[in-house]
Amino acid sequence: MKLYDYVLSPSCYKVRLMAALVGVKMEIRPVDFHPGAEHRSLEFMALNPAGSIPILEDGDLILTESAAMLTYLAAKTAPKWLGGGTPEETARVQQWLSFSHRLTANLGGARLHEMLLRPGDIASLQAQGIAALRELEAKLVEQGLRGFQFLASNHPTIADIACFPYVALAPDGGIPLDPYPAIRLWTRAIRSLDNFVEMPGIHRLHELKPEPYAEPGEV
Repeated sequence: MKLYDYVLSPSCYKVRLMAALVGVKMEIRPVDFHPGAEHRSLEFMALNPAGSIPILEDGDLILTESAAMLTYLAAKTAPKWLGGGTPEETARVQQWLSFSHRLTANLGGARLHEMLLRPGDIASLQAQGIAALRELEAKLVEQGLRGFQFLASNHPTIADIACFPYVALAPDGGIPLDPYPAIRLWTRAIRSLDNFVEMPGIHRLHELKPEPYAEPGEV
């Protein structure tokens, strides 16, 4: 299984993270996305005419949408990540996968504008991103009242992995997460999962470490 990958891409990262969580080893093919625009080369356009990454190859199968990659990895190795199997939970997972595309457009768009100077209406992107975060916060509060830590179930699913990276990196686009306590608790729950892996800007449990404490009499 080969992943065409750019280390700073949240969409690529969610596939790497999913693979790590379910124990799938992948060959990583780095792509010079910036500044080289390798994803627009003839070689890559032949793989994915949309000219986007990530791209996942597994034998004759080529996937070019990250949500499909998450679904494939889970279905192949760990079906529990697809949800509990009830119609309601399956629908909730699919709804969050759709929601993740909004996060890519607004939070991701703001991040590209601020980090790579991509053209865009930054005020509009940030406003849309804030609206999406408020919606996510409200849903997580509702889940918390039901005793659930995660978006679609009482255990993590591909819905969480689809939404997590762009939310965690929202500050890169000038959108702080301080006003959203339920989101911050949710991101901590994901960071605490076994086999969690990092990317630049998303670290492993750094905010969960206890404050230094000295016993009485110690220097």
